[in-house]
Amino acid sequence: MTLVTRRSGPFIGAPAKQARMQVKSRHHLRSDDITAIREAIADHLGVDIDGDTFEFVEFVDASYELVLVDGDPAVFYVDDDEPFLTVRGANDYEPDTGVVTVDAGAISFVSDGADVMRPGIVEADSAIREGDLVVIAEETHGKVLAVGRAMVDGDQMVGDSGKVVESIHHVGDELYEFSA
Repeated sequence: MTLVTRRSGPFIGAPAKQARMQVKSRHHLRSDDITAIREAIADHLGVDIDGDTFEFVEFVDASYELVLVDGDPAVFYVDDDEPFLTVRGANDYEPDTGVVTVDAGAISFVSDGADVMRPGIVEADSAIREGDLVVIAEETHGKVLAVGRAMVDGDQMVGDSGKVVESIHHVGDELYEFSA
């Protein structure tokens, strides 16, 4: 099954792009798997995922697996890591911890998948450790733009130069555009 979605570009009137993700398998999760996901997300991000149905989705050529919560792509696994919120999931459930906040000047770059640089960061959770998955939000409205992997501890993220978060998933990528 190949899913194709259309999306207008980041600006009104920009050309649309297509995303194709081929589903390898899809099945409902057992209650113990759901509990494990809920606990891991609560421990890492301080949020409770509430949903009636949880479906696990594997893709043919992707480095991640996806969990649909009530049909929405809310959770994903990267490199067999712990479950983590997708951008859409983080906007739905608003994490309390593991958040890196960027200024308005960084929004277009982060939204296009760029890694996060120190000059664009206005705040970072001090509990973040190098190697942790983090959500990247913009400072004005708190909307999540991307998910990435911390390259330094949270208390070392604000500064004048250097890359500090490697982007993994962002607004407008194939995972963001996936629909069940």
